[in-house]
Amino acid sequence: MKKAVSFALAVLSIGGLSLPAWADENYPANYDMEYYSQLQGQNISLNVYNWGEYIANGDDGSMDVNQEFEALTGIQINYTQFDTNESLYAKLKSGGASYDVIFPSDYMVSRMIQEDMLEELDFTNIPNFKYIGESFLNPEYDPENKYSIPYTWGTVGLIYNYDKLGFDPDSWDILWDPAFSNDILMFSNSRDAFGIALIRRGYSINTEDPEELEDAAEDLKVQKPLVQAYVMDQIFDKMQGNEAALAPYYAGDAINMMSENEALRFVVPVEGTNRFADVVCIPKIKEEENAAQRKLAAEMYINFLNEPNVAAENIEYIQYSTPNDGALALLDEEVSSNPISYPDAETLANTQAFVNLSQETNLLMDKLWTMIMSASPEYSKWAMPLFLIIALSLTVVITLAKKQYRRKKEQFSYENYVQRPY
Repeated sequence: MKKAVSFALAVLSIGGLSLPAWADENYPANYDMEYYSQLQGQNISLNVYNWGEYIANGDDGSMDVNQEFEALTGIQINYTQFDTNESLYAKLKSGGASYDVIFPSDYMVSRMIQEDMLEELDFTNIPNFKYIGESFLNPEYDPENKYSIPYTWGTVGLIYNYDKLGFDPDSWDILWDPAFSNDILMFSNSRDAFGIALIRRGYSINTEDPEELEDAAEDLKVQKPLVQAYVMDQIFDKMQGNEAALAPYYAGDAINMMSENEALRFVVPVEGTNRFADVVCIPKIKEEENAAQRKLAAEMYINFLNEPNVAAENIEYIQYSTPNDGALALLDEEVSSNPISYPDAETLANTQAFVNLSQETNLLMDKLWTMIMSASPEYSKWAMPLFLIIALSLTVVITLAKKQYRRKKEQFSYENYVQRPY
């Protein structure tokens, strides 16, 4: 559902092309048909690598973005998905796969820039960049806007099952509460997991202090016996199916899960949280015969994602927050005023954005995360119960020792009293 807008429909085609089926009164658009027909008939294909559940695909009456781009341009889209920034980075770094368009998060963009893994964008081929809001220009991760265009933004918070908890939590501490053992889900990527542990201790999520990182790692080790599973996209089935009570996750996905399960709620904890941006980039293209055409096709795809009506369709489907002012103007008020997607100034003031860390810190975090994840199943299963048993035993021993001490003291005082000469 869109607000009424005054875009004129493009009713003429160029070179025998017709407008896609959805370009009618329900999806008004005034696409530059000459621009989008540049590579028609040239057998160009694009390998697009995106997060799961992160583009409108025709479900629930939404636009199938990739299919409509293919119909509009004649460019074939080969679409695959990743689940963490770290797996995206590893795949690109290994050289085992070739991608033309990727969707990394802010801190990973700056890392890829430093390692010369991204192409500079030709903004003459991306005229819809003009719709990106001023507050999203020249970000810290890409100060000159050379390599990326923001796709979505949002916050991390707690999604929880009110029927299971019976109350509304407001702190990250609940993810360490033994009362919810085996009912807690946790991020399966190191940066988000460490971010929560660091914020909970009052540290910066971008700390380079080894001691603070080791403190966070110790907390994550203590938490591990309570965790049912470390997840990314698996969270949808688990939370929607009432298989867990608590999980940290992204606001947009929380809205989608809440629409499927009325018992689910979302909160940004009082300690603060991460505010993130996911962006669109072009990885370094190998020198091939059609390299220039592939880069143009990739920039054309990025431009299409920023057509206001396409960006609005995407946002209404994936429920994340849009940096595209043209799209924002098309959203229903119910969507654009949702406090989960668009938090108030006070909430945003208590957020931190990830930045790229030094190589030494990245290596340390990777090492610590590997240690946490490689802890034996026996440790994970029995560490917390064993800790509680030991703690209880010590309490009993100390209590008995105190009683014995008082008894001896009383006996000593009595003996002194009866033996005292008058």
